[in-house]
Amino acid sequence: MANLLRRPILVGGVGLSFLLWLWQSFDDMAGQMDEVGILGAIALGGLLLLQKKEPKKTQLQLDLPMVERSTAEKAIAQAESAIALVESEAAQCNAISQLRQKAAELTAELDRKKISLAVTGGKAVGKTTLIQVLQSNWVSQIAQTVTLQETATLFALDEAGLTAEKDAIARALAADLVLFVTCGDLTEPEYQTLQQLKAANQRTVLVFNQEDRYLPEEREVVLQKLQQRTMLLLETNDVVAIAASPKAIKVRQHQTDGSVQEWLEESVPEITALTDRLSQIVAQQNQQLVWATTWRQAMALKAEAKSVLNEIRRDRALPAIEQYQWIAAATAFAIPIPALDLVATGAIDAQLILELSNIYRQKFSLEQAKTVAAAMGSLMLKLGLVELSTQTITTILKSNTITYVAGGLVQGVSAAYLTRLAGLSLIEYFQEQDAVTVEGENSLKLDRLRETVQRVFQQNQRMAFWQSFVKQAVGRLMPEAPLPQITSSEAVVSG
Repeated sequence: MANLLRRPILVGGVGLSFLLWLWQSFDDMAGQMDEVGILGAIALGGLLLLQKKEPKKTQLQLDLPMVERSTAEKAIAQAESAIALVESEAAQCNAISQLRQKAAELTAELDRKKISLAVTGGKAVGKTTLIQVLQSNWVSQIAQTVTLQETATLFALDEAGLTAEKDAIARALAADLVLFVTCGDLTEPEYQTLQQLKAANQRTVLVFNQEDRYLPEEREVVLQKLQQRTMLLLETNDVVAIAASPKAIKVRQHQTDGSVQEWLEESVPEITALTDRLSQIVAQQNQQLVWATTWRQAMALKAEAKSVLNEIRRDRALPAIEQYQWIAAATAFAIPIPALDLVATGAIDAQLILELSNIYRQKFSLEQAKTVAAAMGSLMLKLGLVELSTQTITTILKSNTITYVAGGLVQGVSAAYLTRLAGLSLIEYFQEQDAVTVEGENSLKLDRLRETVQRVFQQNQRMAFWQSFVKQAVGRLMPEAPLPQITSSEAVVSG
């Protein structure tokens, strides 16, 4: 009882629903009450319970400028804060020591002098040859220590190629500078990869290789197209044309005796435009390149710690969802009036939201929990999820006459499902938020919540899930009733 009294929304909402139900039952004996009066009372109760507040507006984070040391240090501090959260919530977690070690290594990375370059691109664009030419014609001639590594080939179509491509992107993001090699105008997959690198704040130079295969006037046209297409992603100077392995030139020599001799003469690689640009970048921005790489690694470490934290919190949140879904089921089953059980379900959902926000440290107030519950209820109605789930549950229960005719059973199972859907959606929504939330910055983003609710609903549309859930719900609400069965020919109603 004491535990229930600490849940004011739950007690108030369920109590209000029971009072309205009793009022209607007694009124049926005395005479019919005006329908508008009942609906008005329900509407008034719902408004008082689930009144909405205007959410606080948040500013979108703009693209980061060139990374400075302070930016990288701030990212490391955020990663350490996320790791500290993991430790505070699960001190015995096996991942903590490994996360701590990675954080310590990041601090040392800030003063690294060696620069790493990754050479990436599609098939047969000359990545290997370019590395060999740079090793012999550039690396040995500059003051800085530079290492070159080739990634796996991008844009392969088979499963092994897709796995290799993910590894290639990871290696590219781990480098300080990326040379993205192409041999002509960009394809759509190439452009998308450049966008991905830009989004990760990875400095990239686009290398138009094999220019010798084009006529002189065509080379300039292709180069200009590349610069124009990537003007929002790269600096104009970061798009260069080269010929790492130009074709041999046929030489014909006429002899004095009238004979002609012909032979192929190897051409010298034409990479001056690239080496000049690389020398300039490495000389002027070597520290910024290192700091940007450290920033990316810190952000990746923060995401890794957040993933561990989400697993810990999810394990604590799921039992709470299960508890409240059965409370919702029992309440709706006992109050077989749809309009009234919506009030009770809203109250139960609000209390669940409050507990989930505490688990995920979103620091929702009582009023915010009511607002979220009202918003989620409105979303489910607008998306048609209430009707779809009710139809599906009704279809399954019709397979057993005893369970189907039981008063309130459909409402009870539906309430349990909708409460579960709300809880799982909130878990997904909270997991997308920053692991370290500043108080006052947790306003509800309705568009994101709508997408999350739809995604979670689709994930829980499998027939096996519906059968299992309905059986479990009926077993709790009517322990002595035979469990419903459904044939494989019966389809789940889906949107």
